[in-house]
Amino acid sequence: MNLKLITAPAIEPVTLAEVKLSGRISHDVEDDLLTSWIASARIAAENFQHRAYINQVWEMSFDGFPCLPLCFPRPPLLQLMSISYFETDNSETQLYYDGTNPVTTTEEGGAEPETNGDFIIDRSGDPGRLGHAYLKTWPSVVLRPIDAVRVRFAAGYGLEASDVPQSVRDAIILYCTWRNENRAGEIEKIPEHFFNLLRPERM
Repeated sequence: MNLKLITAPAIEPVTLAEVKLSGRISHDVEDDLLTSWIASARIAAENFQHRAYINQVWEMSFDGFPCLPLCFPRPPLLQLMSISYFETDNSETQLYYDGTNPVTTTEEGGAEPETNGDFIIDRSGDPGRLGHAYLKTWPSVVLRPIDAVRVRFAAGYGLEASDVPQSVRDAIILYCTWRNENRAGEIEKIPEHFFNLLRPERM
């Protein structure tokens, strides 16, 4: 399986003002630098937890039909957007499509799995899962050898920074404060407390 980011989050889980307050930074000269550290911290935290924070869109690709049930990476799962496959002539067939805009919706996962056509979508699990509906299977077709099946989905806690767990936000601020106090020429490691804050919810 390959995993590719399609739409990045529109905002970061913490603001520049929060980082400057924590680091007791009163000047504006390095605002661009601090902003880049916020993004780096968020990416590091997401990669460590294997999660998505602010709503974003990802695509999984497979060389053949995947075995179901399939666990979605980067939880929490917000929305299954589409499932499509490519036959040997590179023609594309769409098995599933949800036209809701995943980076603007405020819809949350339900308490029960939902059946939609040939599939069951469990958004309440952590991680979310995709399965076949009762007596349904993948179509009997010959797929092209590589990148034959694509599953696009949206993931994230919500649209606002306040939707992200406070422990994650604290870890991002901690990372930025550490970067400010330990510039590139130094060899200090990322504080262990950064990982301690993130470890309880790590997938």
